[in-house]
Amino acid sequence: MEQVQIQQQKQEQRQLQSITAQQLLVSQLVELPLQQMEERVETELHDNPALEKSVTDDEFPSWDNASETAENADSTEDFDTQREREERSDALDAALENIGRDDEDLPVYQGGQPWGEEQEQTVLAQEQSFYDTLMAQVGEQDLSDTDRYVLEYIIQSLDDDGLLRTSLTDICEQLAIYHNIDITEDDALRLLQCLQQMDPPGIGARSLQECMLLQIERRSNSQLKEKMKRVVAHYFEDFTKKKWKRIQQLMNLSDADAEELFAELRRLNPKPGSSLGEAVGHSSQQITPDFIVENLDDGTLSLQLNYGEMPRLEISQSFADLLKDFQVNRDHLSRQQKEALLYTRQKVEAAQSFIDAMETRRQTMLRTMKAIMQLQRPFFEEGDEELLRPMILKDVAALTGQDLSTISRVSSSKYVQTRWGTFPLKFFFNDGYVTSTGEALSTRQIKAALKQLIDNEDKHNPLNDDALCDGLKQQGFPIARRTVAKYREQLGLPVARLRKS
Repeated sequence: MEQVQIQQQKQEQRQLQSITAQQLLVSQLVELPLQQMEERVETELHDNPALEKSVTDDEFPSWDNASETAENADSTEDFDTQREREERSDALDAALENIGRDDEDLPVYQGGQPWGEEQEQTVLAQEQSFYDTLMAQVGEQDLSDTDRYVLEYIIQSLDDDGLLRTSLTDICEQLAIYHNIDITEDDALRLLQCLQQMDPPGIGARSLQECMLLQIERRSNSQLKEKMKRVVAHYFEDFTKKKWKRIQQLMNLSDADAEELFAELRRLNPKPGSSLGEAVGHSSQQITPDFIVENLDDGTLSLQLNYGEMPRLEISQSFADLLKDFQVNRDHLSRQQKEALLYTRQKVEAAQSFIDAMETRRQTMLRTMKAIMQLQRPFFEEGDEELLRPMILKDVAALTGQDLSTISRVSSSKYVQTRWGTFPLKFFFNDGYVTSTGEALSTRQIKAALKQLIDNEDKHNPLNDDALCDGLKQQGFPIARRTVAKYREQLGLPVARLRKS
């Protein structure tokens, strides 16, 4: 039978999502906390001679309270400022000698926009977190930009114990929906395994059992190592319940061997993240809050964005003047002058884009923080953690009109200083529990009540999960027993039998 190939044309309509270079720049800047943003500004100033610090401004006050007019400031420029201007001018002259591009139309630029009121930098000493230490180790890995971003996202998904409670399937879905990154579960697993090779041992484990096995794998004593792996792999339930005699009998161990083995097993750390915090906690790290919220005497709240040591930026006057000269005489330019014109335009465009992106970052951060303050106003007024209402990224996105990915970037690695202390923005996000009557309860409220019940229990006769469930119901938290067990485990509290003294 003769085969016939038929070629067909089909027209279909598909909706594709794309991101512009400017949107990508804004998303990158929004994600940076203050200290990293200061470093990014300095890098941009170094790389782009068309961008410079604003020395004076007639209309808007400068960052360091200078009251000089532009005329006075020009006449009193210090040596460093003069040298910086000369270096930029020399860099421009050198760059114009080796450029070969075609001529294009030039936009006209007006320079930087005002940033808002002057803010003072507030620096607080805080213990270095395991997150910061892991990020430093990520910098030592040979990874692509996408792999590095995904690995950092996985690190941000770790709980306070350093364990990964979120499934790789959920992480892949979150990256695809909120960050426009398509990654397979196999690639996510490969990056997770890269994380699990970092210090401390056990970091990034998806369960307590995996955490123990990862730590055992780093041991050097091969004979004892195999016995430890056998206990955790085959007798894990007995291990968690400290049934040492039963394990000794099942493994047919002598008393001396059992004592040595159990001593090593007790040295395993179920909370590698917490242990890393203790290990580096004494090395002081400077944390600068990105936001400052003040309680005013009239009962209102005041929000300020902390700019730290970031300078105001503007287009270099030498580049702006050069653009004007070229534009006026563009019909009579030589080839070399046209090449210089293109170079100047590109640098000015890049400088203006960065200035615009910083202004967008400022507005986005303020809008997001104002929404958080509105949703969590009782906490900002009273400072009581139990007043925090259920709030997720979607709530803030709906109030601000921003994308979920934008809210996620703003709330990542940012801090706010309040009358009640300095908190990461993630502190204000928590899930809710809806009762049968439709009342929304914060999981943080329930956990606080649960912890209080356990703290006040009779240590000789601790409350089991059923009794804890009844106690919470009496306080107005009608949750199921399995939910009590889940919250107890998240708080790092063992079952009643292991709490007995």
